[in-house]
Amino acid sequence: MKIMKIATLGALAISLAGLSACNNMMPAKNTAMKAPMHSQSMATMNVVQIAQSNPDFSLLVEAVVAADLAGALSNPNAHYTIFAPTNAAFVQALQETGMTKAQLFANKPLLTKILSYHVINGAAPVYAKDVKPGNIMMLSKDTLMVTAQGKLMDESGRTTNILKTDIAASNGVVHVIDRVLMPK
Repeated sequence: MKIMKIATLGALAISLAGLSACNNMMPAKNTAMKAPMHSQSMATMNVVQIAQSNPDFSLLVEAVVAADLAGALSNPNAHYTIFAPTNAAFVQALQETGMTKAQLFANKPLLTKILSYHVINGAAPVYAKDVKPGNIMMLSKDTLMVTAQGKLMDESGRTTNILKTDIAASNGVVHVIDRVLMPK
């Protein structure tokens, strides 16, 4: 049941991210989002370095490291589109599923599936202006739907809000979301 709840939560988060992306992403309303700690231009950083540069992604970075995905996501030849959940999104997902961070991070197959449900690896990164309604195949091989209203909907019908879009990286783009997406 916990795995299904987590999967459901992930799918919802992705759905909302897509919808927000379709609406050309609204400017960040969350004033708690902190500026990157790096002086390096964000466009020269890869998607992992962008997450590492923002303290509001510390749980996401921990999860990526626990799943051994940091190396793969640092690939300079990739074209990733990342839906990056905030720390608050991870806390909410853990509360909703009844799992502890230690339990989730120790379950590497589940953690990897959830994290890969936040990634598109395509011929080019997907910026907000390029998002169209329809289904998107995520790296996890699960489907995320972008609704006609520009919201992301996961396979369980959950949606999420996109807080910020189009953070350019050297190997893709990052869109900030307020929920952890859960695959089936």
